[in-house]
Amino acid sequence: QVQLVESGGGLVQAGGSLRLSCAASGRTFGTYAMGWFRQAPGKEREFAAAISRSAGYTKYSDPVKGRFTISRDNAKNTVYLQMNSLKPEDTAVYYCAASSGGLVNAFPQSYNYWGQGTQVTVSS
Repeated sequence: QVQLVESGGGLVQAGGSLRLSCAASGRTFGTYAMGWFRQAPGKEREFAAAISRSAGYTKYSDPVKGRFTISRDNAKNTVYLQMNSLKPEDTAVYYCAASSGGLVNAFPQSYNYWGQGTQVTVSS
């Protein structure tokens, strides 16, 4: 019952920053836990960050911890991923996902709605 559209991807040099946005449709955005996943060419989709319904809890994968920050604005039906100190290995398509179950977790199987992705390319 929700549609997700990512934006904000692009080309950035190593050490730079980028902010991704995910705009959600529907009336019940505030009831979903939200996550960001990424997928590099030839690799499996992997977890990056997640945030609870009320933004009281966040979770990050080890590769992005300390560099990425997930946040949300429920009044705007939007979740963000602020990416700092970017590395070439961060290059991937980044996907926004929503979990109607509401629990923050790193498992893609737990998310039942997905955006179409936005490309992030980090050059060296």
